[in-house]
Amino acid sequence: MNLTPREVAVAGDVPYSIHVGPGLLDDGALLARSVRGRDAMLVSDAHVAPLYADRVAAALQAARPDLRIHRHVLPPGEASKTLASFADVTDALADARMRRDATLFALGGGVIGDLAGFAAACWMRGIDCVQLPTTLLAMVDSSVGGKTAVDLPQGKNLVGAFHPPRAVIADTAALRTLPARELRAGLAEVVKYGALGDAAFLDWIDANADALLAMDDAALAEAIARSCAHKAAIVARDPFEHGERALLNLGHTFGHAIETEQGYGGLNHGEAVAVGMVLAARLSEALGLAPAADTRRLRDLLVRLQLPVDVPPGLDPERLLAHMRLDKKATAGGLRFIVWRGAGRAEVVGDVPESAVLSVLREA
Repeated sequence: MNLTPREVAVAGDVPYSIHVGPGLLDDGALLARSVRGRDAMLVSDAHVAPLYADRVAAALQAARPDLRIHRHVLPPGEASKTLASFADVTDALADARMRRDATLFALGGGVIGDLAGFAAACWMRGIDCVQLPTTLLAMVDSSVGGKTAVDLPQGKNLVGAFHPPRAVIADTAALRTLPARELRAGLAEVVKYGALGDAAFLDWIDANADALLAMDDAALAEAIARSCAHKAAIVARDPFEHGERALLNLGHTFGHAIETEQGYGGLNHGEAVAVGMVLAARLSEALGLAPAADTRRLRDLLVRLQLPVDVPPGLDPERLLAHMRLDKKATAGGLRFIVWRGAGRAEVVGDVPESAVLSVLREA
């Protein structure tokens, strides 16, 4: 079994590397490589900090004895991804007298990565941020690409900034402490990469589904590295989501609407994306773009990965549609969706009739 750490390069105006492998949170030299000044702050949550914060701080201190390391710990969960929590982080940066050459380490899942990344983007108009994702979902998606944001009651990720990280360090050993539900949520984002642009990767996921669910180290490392490579290539070509990068939102328009309507207290993000991808495939069928057989195959794979594929009961289609009108991909001309013409062939379609969307939601 090859567990040698892998490195995926992200090109573009602000190039950086994604490091994937076991034991990387204890690699002080790697962690310190991105620190330019003498101050660092670890931002984490109350679930993750007790597991890893001391280890990361010790590794950093051993590599850089002169480094001043500060910490800020937030309550866990999507409910913390707010402007109030953003203000708490910036207050902590101010209290620690963090300067322009300081480095913020985002230690946790997607909520911490998005929130801490946004704080780094805004503090003194931008300081370095190193993403230390501890969930599969964050490793393959939110930690890569520099999209940072917080939620509003009206919708997800409505306030944010593009702020590429200085590095992404994904320690696959951290997944051993991940609840099974969170692992499955991350697998939804892995499936997304195959669905949107790589049918062969979708075949690989299908063939390795049992190994992925069993948290086989080699299978997970392969899934993470391939997912990151897909995202890195797209981000390099379209860093500010003016075109192709929107494909990475396959399933997210439906998924974000479900999360918002549930008050971020029902399906988690990956689960909502799984449902959203099935709805996007059904919408593709309704628009005459894709065959029903590909929808069935996608649905069967997600079911095999123990992910939900149906809209939770009790959600009003009209209210879900209202949330979609505020989605970041919507334009003055109407709703835009990421649809597909079959496995591995996603595209952006504008001016989608609301009647078609409502029909898909009602059938679901």
